[in-house]
Amino acid sequence: MIELQLFTIQDARMLISQIKDAKMLLQFAGPRYHFPLTETQLEKDLCDNNRTLFNIIDQTQQNTIGHAQIFLKEETFLLGRILIWDENNRGKGYGKKVMHELLKYGFTHFDKETAELNVYDWNTGAIECYKK
Repeated sequence: MIELQLFTIQDARMLISQIKDAKMLLQFAGPRYHFPLTETQLEKDLCDNNRTLFNIIDQTQQNTIGHAQIFLKEETFLLGRILIWDENNRGKGYGKKVMHELLKYGFTHFDKETAELNVYDWNTGAIECYKK
């Protein structure tokens, strides 16, 4: 079972520790963040009223397993910066559950009829997840 919990600056150290290199950061966050990820970069997003940041919690284990964000746009909301940090947890259905929870949150909290998702074409693991 997956739960989304609002991310706070106190959670930044854990997220930062999971980003191992510039390629991983680019794949996770796109070009807006710069390696190494810092609390200052995350604080900017936390102060942005159009962004909602989440910890991804595995309720079975009661631990944080990843991060995700929703960005409000004029007509839609964008799901993004989705990361399950332990590679051993990838391919186990967490991504599909996270997508479901993000969509549920977005459609119940924002007055939008459409969700968007962007992904690099070389991020084949994420593409397969999102297709499901």
